[in-house]
Amino acid sequence: MITSSEFNLLELQNGSDIRGIAIATKNNELSLTDDRIEKISYGLLVWLKEMKKFDYQKNTTRVAIGYDSRLSADRIQNIIISTLTHLGVEVINVGLATTPAMFMSTQYKEFNCDAAIMITASHLPFEYNGLKFFTKEGGAESKDIEFILENADVKKITCSKVKGEVKKANLLKIYAADLIDKIKKGINNDENFDKPLIGRHIIVDAGNGAGGFFATEVLKKLGADISGSQFLDPDGTFPNHIPNPDNKVAMTSLQKAVLTHQADLGIIFDTDVDRSALVDNEGVTLNRNNLIAVISAIVIDENPGTTIVTNSATSEHLRTFIEELGGYQNRYLTGYRNVINQAIKLNTEGIQTSLAIETSGHAALKENYFLDDGAYLVAKILIADARLRKENKKLGSLIKTLKQPIETDEVRFRILKEPIQENGLDTMDKLRLFVKEVPGLTIEHNNLEGVRVNTSEDYGSGWFLFRMSLHEPLLVLTFESDEAGKIKKLRQDLKEFFYAQECLDSSDL
Repeated sequence: MITSSEFNLLELQNGSDIRGIAIATKNNELSLTDDRIEKISYGLLVWLKEMKKFDYQKNTTRVAIGYDSRLSADRIQNIIISTLTHLGVEVINVGLATTPAMFMSTQYKEFNCDAAIMITASHLPFEYNGLKFFTKEGGAESKDIEFILENADVKKITCSKVKGEVKKANLLKIYAADLIDKIKKGINNDENFDKPLIGRHIIVDAGNGAGGFFATEVLKKLGADISGSQFLDPDGTFPNHIPNPDNKVAMTSLQKAVLTHQADLGIIFDTDVDRSALVDNEGVTLNRNNLIAVISAIVIDENPGTTIVTNSATSEHLRTFIEELGGYQNRYLTGYRNVINQAIKLNTEGIQTSLAIETSGHAALKENYFLDDGAYLVAKILIADARLRKENKKLGSLIKTLKQPIETDEVRFRILKEPIQENGLDTMDKLRLFVKEVPGLTIEHNNLEGVRVNTSEDYGSGWFLFRMSLHEPLLVLTFESDEAGKIKKLRQDLKEFFYAQECLDSSDL
């Protein structure tokens, strides 16, 4: 067993989040221990003082804290509250919340918080938990998390003579009212301004995460029929399916509910509601490339000529679709902070960029602080849906010109040997050399991540992308083809290369 003194807190860094094992299991040792959570709280205060210029000793610093449905949330929250209030910080305990709502606690005048903490590990299994941090400027970056973990030391903290207060507040109530107001104004229904969704049957699948409020506190109050909605109650054991809009089982569950109840629309959220996806009345899934196309069509209509930043693993058909609408796609790196920061950068360079979005369902609009907010994304789509209905059109009409691939597939290779990063990069370099010798495979040079290859001849029209996983010791191989049976042949022919890579587990190929 690793002792506390031996453990490096940086092992808990997960990009711009902190994540670890918060409930010990047969296969997982506890890594988010009480003392480490306390230390992270110290690091947060050092970060706020030194990097964000909040002097918690001279002025009252107000921090909001909330959590999703995870079983370990209370333990983690209690430690953070005790630590922060002991150091003179005023804490607003908002209870069950969503990640985007926590950021909004720094914006709403009712809260006016200097910082916010969300306790979540997104869609990961029940034993995991983690932390996200916000200030009024936005979410913490990877470099901020690194600073917090490197400065998680009580010796760098000066204790306050006055203990901070703890107040309770219902953030989701304010957040839901804000969404209701935005939807009302966006639809602007002359006949029924306050209940513009009367006559609409909309099912919500919250996956037992924190998103159930969207059905009962937003859609129902706007007049929608929410019968058939499922898994709205928070339950950190996630007994029904993984709360993940990028998961086939979860999407199939929503599909079935929409078709069974003959609903107009289905909505699904991840655990902390920073991601979402939809299913239309015919059961067509609007996630991944389809979701990007739907919201791209909406924002390009509102902002002609705008740029859409996406992650790397998007379809060639999506690029064609966006360009035919008069927009531009900036295909960038995987990671929601990566696409958001690229969108912000492009705007500062004078390139109008309205949307940053990943195939995973993370979507951040310029008009909404470039905050990846699954509920706001759905609100935006509901407003567009109402406009379409006035023209006797359905939501699916927005992407009728988006060509769909005949086949898609994905294979994950676990990297078996250290150093992980070096072995991954070396394998990608070797694949580049291999591809150059294979007829029908051509390296795509307009690509910033991994190895992207266009296919032709015996492999049909399509592409594949080979890249490092952002957070796990994996290499990911994503396929897309416009011809049936071609991916099977490509997988077979790639076995020669992958089976020769001793550092990989290629058994799934």
